[in-house]
Amino acid sequence: MLTWKDILHFATKGNPTPTKRVEKTDAEWREILTPEQFRIARQKGTERPFSGELCSIYEAGKYHCICCNAPLFDSTIKFDSSSGWPSFTQPITENAIQYHKDISFGMVRVEVLCNSCDAHLGHVFPDGPPPSGLRYCINSVSMQLEKSEK
Repeated sequence: MLTWKDILHFATKGNPTPTKRVEKTDAEWREILTPEQFRIARQKGTERPFSGELCSIYEAGKYHCICCNAPLFDSTIKFDSSSGWPSFTQPITENAIQYHKDISFGMVRVEVLCNSCDAHLGHVFPDGPPPSGLRYCINSVSMQLEKSEK
């Protein structure tokens, strides 16, 4: 189980090696993504709070990257953080996510990206529920839910 200490280590010392790498040009990404998906996932945008369709969905399944379809999160670790974005306590695997120090907007945060294709997902914070204490705050637009039976 990842902890805040692990997240800070990855953000400062280097990220885990991804299972696969997917690299495309901006033109290639624009061909497969909607303008909103491109703005958020490829240009590090943010959707308005409580506007994402995955925010209030708690169906069984796995959440995959909208760009490369890499698995990111499992529905069993999703929780209602009341933040306005889908929230998770852990990635599906340790190497699914990469972490970067983000000092934009006068704040210090940890940005999370798909470790396979570098798509911007959102941020992770140390104010989540036990036992990890982590809250991965993710843009709905950056993911797609692959539903499964419970």
